[in-house]
Amino acid sequence: MTTNGGSVPVFCTIVPPHVLDRLARAEDPGLSGPARRSLEHDAYQRTKRRLTTVIGAPAAAPAGGAADRPQRTIYDAGHTQDLPGTEVRGEGSEAGSDATVNRAYAGLGATFDLYLKAYGRHSIDDEGLPLDATVHFGEGYDNAFWNGEQMVFGDGDNEIFLDFTIPVDVIGHELTHGVTQHTANLEYFGQSGALNESLSDVFGSLIKQYTLGQTAAEADWLIGAGLLAPRVTGTALRSMKAPGTAYDDDVLGKDPQPATMEHYVRTGRDNGGVHINSGIPNHAFYLAASALGGYAWEKTGQIWYDVLTGGELKADALFADFATLTVKAARERYGAGDELQAVQKSWEQVGVRTL
Repeated sequence: MTTNGGSVPVFCTIVPPHVLDRLARAEDPGLSGPARRSLEHDAYQRTKRRLTTVIGAPAAAPAGGAADRPQRTIYDAGHTQDLPGTEVRGEGSEAGSDATVNRAYAGLGATFDLYLKAYGRHSIDDEGLPLDATVHFGEGYDNAFWNGEQMVFGDGDNEIFLDFTIPVDVIGHELTHGVTQHTANLEYFGQSGALNESLSDVFGSLIKQYTLGQTAAEADWLIGAGLLAPRVTGTALRSMKAPGTAYDDDVLGKDPQPATMEHYVRTGRDNGGVHINSGIPNHAFYLAASALGGYAWEKTGQIWYDVLTGGELKADALFADFATLTVKAARERYGAGDELQAVQKSWEQVGVRTL
């Protein structure tokens, strides 16, 4: 159920528009061509998403089987833009020879597991929603997205980006946009949009950590590690531990994310910098989780999940609104102990005041 007047799905991509815009201006057609085609794909899908919001989406297929198990279906678009494509793997079927299909299937399962086992949530909508994904979308498509109904993965251009099913946190990130869609329904602009992106990074990272059995100290806190091609000077799309350091490349430019409000970016691009300023709440989560130690999904993740699903987070929430609710959630769940102090201090360190 949504908490803000009904679900309004948005079109969300893992690679920010400003990155593809820069690539589209590259002199090398081998770089600019795929980026331009990807931007065209995204524009088409974004328009389609808006039309669907106006006229209504088709009813989702009912969940099948037990609600405590995922219902996954993987489709192959065959390098077209036709969705969903041809079904190539269903729930419970054996892995095939296509590694991309297998990774997508495993990533959907990893996301389902984290939400169920850590937070008692039954799929994206908490009502057993089937998880559908399409792979091999477009020609050299440089992105992955949640379109309000399903996941879609490009193969990348193999010059800047590799296959988008490689990082499990990318899969978790995009599916978490679906969770947000069915809960707080945060508006995709400005600070509320940056919170929308940050929540996807937070739970995407937690899904990776849960899958690998990593503590907060062992995690790399990178979003999209393994996605950048060897020629790129960088490690990932974003860093929660050190926003602004994920890449510094001649073609991609430098990671623009700020870690604190002192360097908050005011821009009209990227829906008011949703992929840029998300670095601030991302860093706050990292600081709180690191201070508490252990498995980050158990305490810090629980607090963030409580806020996302608690019904008090408004669709147009600012950073201060969200921060205040995390402090309240920490106090209500854990009392006036280390958890509360860690959350309060994390927001102080990034320059966000709690009310």
